[in-house]
Amino acid sequence: MEMEQIARWAYIAFVVLAIVMGLAVGYMAYNAGTWSDPTVADTNGWVMLTMLILGIIIGITSITAKEVSPFLIATIALVVAASANVWSPLGKIHELLNYWATGILNYIVAFAAPAAVIISIKAVLAMAKEK
Repeated sequence: MEMEQIARWAYIAFVVLAIVMGLAVGYMAYNAGTWSDPTVADTNGWVMLTMLILGIIIGITSITAKEVSPFLIATIALVVAASANVWSPLGKIHELLNYWATGILNYIVAFAAPAAVIISIKAVLAMAKEK
């Protein structure tokens, strides 16, 4: 298996991990009634750190030159969606859905944002070398 294919599978695995952890920690927050409960906050911090490290790995190793623009646009969309709190109406249906959606989106953003920063830096450096 070549490096590009390994990186693609790693990216998919990391997104699945973000979804699973969003469901698990979101359920913990739902049971506690808040994200600021000490146990939930500790778990959330460790998951965020893990996603940050995985995002750095992806940013360094896997995004090709032709994937830079689509990846950065997708990351911008994720960050905007996370900051807009678009999932809060789900709490009207069932509060657990809001916790799950918030957790999943936050962990995917925590994974994609550091990768986007690294990819942006690599793109700027590549442009600087061309001139």
